Amino acid sequence: MSRLTQVFADLQSDKRRALIPYVVAGDPSPEGTVSLLHSLVDAGADILELGVPFSDPMSEGPVIQKGHERALGNGMSLQRVLGMVAEFRKDNDRTPIVMMGYANPIERFGYEAFAEASAGAGVDGLITVDLPPEEVDAIDGALRAVGLDNIFLISPTTPEPRVQKIVERARGFIYYVAVKGVTGSGQLDTDEVARSVSLIREKTALPIAVGFGIKDAASASAVAASADAVVVGSALIAEMEQKAHSAEDLEEIQIHGAAVQLLQSIRAGVDSSPS
Repeated sequence: MSRLTQVFADLQSDKRRALIPYVVAGDPSPEGTVSLLHSLVDAGADILELGVPFSDPMSEGPVIQKGHERALGNGMSLQRVLGMVAEFRKDNDRTPIVMMGYANPIERFGYEAFAEASAGAGVDGLITVDLPPEEVDAIDGALRAVGLDNIFLISPTTPEPRVQKIVERARGFIYYVAVKGVTGSGQLDTDEVARSVSLIREKTALPIAVGFGIKDAASASAVAASADAVVVGSALIAEMEQKAHSAEDLEEIQIHGAAVQLLQSIRAGVDSSPS
């Protein structure tokens, strides 16, 4: 049983929802990313979503775009991200890591080489934002060969036939985008999220994670009432950015602490949601 399958099974047995924080590898610094991941797990993360820095992250809002820019300015590459995962795995072999990125760096790496390197580092799944299900055959075969889950996004505007095609190809879980537009934008309509999640459940037994638009404990609690997992990203990165600008000469652990504190409150919100 894969780490992702095990985590969702354990949480379902305990009637709990998964909490999935997203951070950009190398932001605020490459040296601190592994420590940040461990801190997020200690704060209540069940699964980690690690963004692969890219020069044109088209689905990201301004907050996460800045995170990508900072990470690239820090010299990040896909190879370095995989090294961070391998370093994390020296002390944590339980928490699943899903990498979220764009097709171009993976294509340049080579699908088979990327899949083998990812599995060797300890990656559990991949979200390729700009690779639609009609174009995934090559990479999906490479991922499947090494036991990695291929995770797809479904948005409020995804047509029903396309939803069916996605759930037939997806493994690990389904990622439902709760708001139209880029990360960190739009108004979260939790009633609409619940309706959409219910419709997706009619087509798949895979767990459904909901992200985009979740900013605090209240929004996380509301989403957790219908979803199997809650994803939070922009809010965490914004907290760290604000903390970094609040004073000079802050240690990175203090900057991380802003994200950790927010994640702890969101964890409480998720756990307070009716199961």
